[in-house]
Amino acid sequence: MNEDVDLEHVKFVADMWEVLDTAGNLLIKKHKDYGPTNISLSPGGPLNGLRVRMHDKTARINHLIDSGATPENESLRDSFIDLLNYSAIALMVIDGNWPRD
Repeated sequence: MNEDVDLEHVKFVADMWEVLDTAGNLLIKKHKDYGPTNISLSPGGPLNGLRVRMHDKTARINHLIDSGATPENESLRDSFIDLLNYSAIALMVIDGNWPRD
């Protein structure tokens, strides 16, 4: 039984890192396209800009789930990855690691 628990934990860890790696690689690609100033020069400051983006993304997720609508352009998975990446950016801003320009 203990071996099963260990295998489940190993799978969980591998799955978690796969999600984080996928999200991180997407963030790196998007950062090349957007640059840092779309965050650092956001009206009201970077955290406010991230808060607005996260609110919009959460509203979209809520609408899709509540309505049962099928997304046409961006999957729910994509939306949750965006939220994860906005959170990562927010942590970098808070820690003083987000580039200004």
